[in-house]
This record gives sequence, C-alpha cells and structure tokens, in this order.
Amino acid sequence: MIHDIFMPALSSTMTEGKIVSWVKSPGDKVAKGETVVVVESDKADMDVESFYDGYLATILVEAGQEAPVGDAIALIAETEEEIAQAKQKSPSGSSGTPPQSPPRNEEEQPSQAPATTATATESSSPSSNGNNGQSNRIVASPRAKKLAKQLGISLNSVEGSGPYGRIVAEDIEKAAGKTPTPPAIPTQTPQSSQTTTTPQVAPTPAVPAPVTAGETVPLNTLQKAVVQNMVATLQVPTFHVGYTITTDELDKLYKKLKAKGVTMTALLAKAVAVTLEKHPLVNANYSDQGIRYPQSINIAIAVAMPDGGLITPVLQNADKVDIYSLSRTWKDLVDRARAKQLQPEEYNSGTFTLSNLGMFGVDRFDAILPPGQGSILAIGASSPQVVATPDGLLGVKRQMAVNITCDHRVIYGSHAAAFLQEFANLLETDVQSLTM
Repeated sequence: MIHDIFMPALSSTMTEGKIVSWVKSPGDKVAKGETVVVVESDKADMDVESFYDGYLATILVEAGQEAPVGDAIALIAETEEEIAQAKQKSPSGSSGTPPQSPPRNEEEQPSQAPATTATATESSSPSSNGNNGQSNRIVASPRAKKLAKQLGISLNSVEGSGPYGRIVAEDIEKAAGKTPTPPAIPTQTPQSSQTTTTPQVAPTPAVPAPVTAGETVPLNTLQKAVVQNMVATLQVPTFHVGYTITTDELDKLYKKLKAKGVTMTALLAKAVAVTLEKHPLVNANYSDQGIRYPQSINIAIAVAMPDGGLITPVLQNADKVDIYSLSRTWKDLVDRARAKQLQPEEYNSGTFTLSNLGMFGVDRFDAILPPGQGSILAIGASSPQVVATPDGLLGVKRQMAVNITCDHRVIYGSHAAAFLQEFANLLETDVQSLTM
C-alpha cells in the first residue's frame, strides 16, 4: 500500500508551508512516529512524523520549496517492492508545484481523505481536528504526553483547555486530581559573567541581508503570517490611550537586580501582569458569544526576527511566577524563538501583549492590536525630563511614555485609563513589591 505525506496545518492561520529539510532520503526505511521532514510554519520549524511504517519512496516537494496545506509532499511505500510503483505515480522531474494526491485503490479510500498523513511532533494544529476525517486525532503538548504517561492517564479521556482545544499539562494534572502548577521554568542559574550585559526588553534585530536596488524580495513564511494577522485586525474598532510614567524607582530596582539576572522585560511583564489581576477586563477578548475572560494572565512580548517578521514569545502565568524565574524563562524563550524552536503554546497563548521600541530611542508609538486579544501596550524610551515638583520648583526625573491600544468592543476609555493609572502607580510607588 502507498500512503501520502501531506503538508500539515501547523497553526490555525497557516495556508502553506515551506520544506526546510528532509530528514529521510528516498529509499530510506521509515518507522511510524519517526521524523521524516522539517516544515517551516508561520512561526517555527517543526518536525513532522510519519503515520506509517514503510519506506520513503519519493519526494514530491524538495527542500526550499513551498506547498499549500493539504497537498502531497512525498509518498511512503509499505514494502520495498512498492517503491518503484510509487515512483511511477509521481510526476517526472519534480517541480515547485506539488502534485495532486495519487489515486488509491477503491478499497483503500476512506469516505474523506485525511488532511495529513503526518503529524507535527510537538505542534500539531488542532485546526485540523474535526476536518477531513481526523476528528479522532488527539492534539497534546509534549509535556502533557509525558505527564499522561507517567500518571497513567488516557489522553482520550482528557478535554484540552489550550489553544484550539490542545491538551496541556494542566489538563492532565486536573484529570489526575492534582492542583495545576504553572509551566515549567528553566532551572539554569544566570552566570555572573553575563551580568555586565545591559538587558533589553526586545533584542535588537540583526541587519538584514543587502538587496539590489529595484529588487523585489518575496515574503518569507513568518512575514506572510504577520501580514494576515495585521489585515485581520483592520476589522476591529480600536482606540489608544497614552500615559507618562516616572521611572526613577523602576530604574533603581533594575540597577539593583540586574546583577542577579533580572531583565527589564521581566520587570515590565510582571508589573503588567500584577496590574491585570485588578483589571481583568483589560486581559479579556471579544468572541461572537460575548466577552471571554482567560483563565490565566499570559504576557506576550514582540520580538523582531533576524530574517524578517516578528514573533511574540509568551510568559505564561506571569502574575504567579517570581521575577527571577520569569527572567530565566524570557531568555530561554528568546533564544529558542530565534532558532525557530518554540512550541505553539509558547507563542500563541498570550492574553495581553507588550511591544517595546524604547531601546531605539523611540519616545512613543501606537501598536497594532494582535488577533484574539483585547489590548496591547506600546512602551517608549525612558529619558530625563524637566518636570515641576510638588512644591512648585523644577526638577529632573526619568520618564517614559506608554500607549495602550484596546478593542472598543470589550474595553472602554475609562477601563484603559484606570489600568494605566494603576500600572503607573505600581512602577512609581510600589515597584519593590514585584520582587516579593
């Protein structure tokens, strides 16, 4: 029997994927569950496994080429004798356009063809669940699978609470009768030799490759995803509210803690998360059924990618995780984001987003609302400003301007203003509480 490997849907917005590399070569033996190919989704490079034992008979889409989701990219033969038969079904001289799926014998054809015959090892998109005959497919994070095996929990009996119904570790813990714990925090200890480096809220993007004047450079997969998301937000009625915050106390705390590995990113994310605890509406988002209040406060932070586009790694449960662990987690997320190794729940589970251009000296800007969220906070640079003191004299204080963009279907101006006032008060008068 000959089986197709289809281009899988690795995210809800993915319409086509790019082949990064083939792990197996034509003629190689393939085991069920073994990685066959690495596919670039709109956010990360993901391993794709085979659903069948057999041999990789022929590759239909070569490395570096793209194919729409659902198109065949290779054929797997169950026996060595069927390899030649599979090659005959593939077009001679593979081109960049993926061919239609080869016909099957009548007895082999299900009522509907599966959307994919390969599964992303750690990022299978639940968007394919319930489509094209895959309603029985279970989508779970690697940590959830490992935990389920340790606790003897059947994934079939667990209802997923993650993005698009994905089963996460907390679901397994609930099924086992345990109290869910925050996501695992990397245990590496920040090295003292690295403390002299000045942390930034978002790393400076690498200089793009030079281009020739008049040249048109095609968008990469990540840039295409950004375009789709930004166009989608044009239908959302948004408004902006600005606030100027004195950062003298924040700067003092950061100067004291940076030797311990604490980053400014973690301080700001923690401050936002703590403030959101008191303003849950600002953490909510719009749905056709009404206002949806997330179960957790997950702070997504925009990071520019070296080859174009941006990604938003997520500090999950930022209100509950201590500032030191939050800083270690952020470093790990950024490193893996730039290596395209993030898992879907690490970049698509944000409930509130931060975007910072302060390291470029930008004093203020407006941020575009991400799809599926109710708010995004734009952070400008902190710089010395001449201000009037309470006793009527002039003094110099460091100040930064922040600007929140909100979905007006969920949040009104008074809600945004109250949130910013609380956020400013925390940074100006009670910032030490972030370390407790």
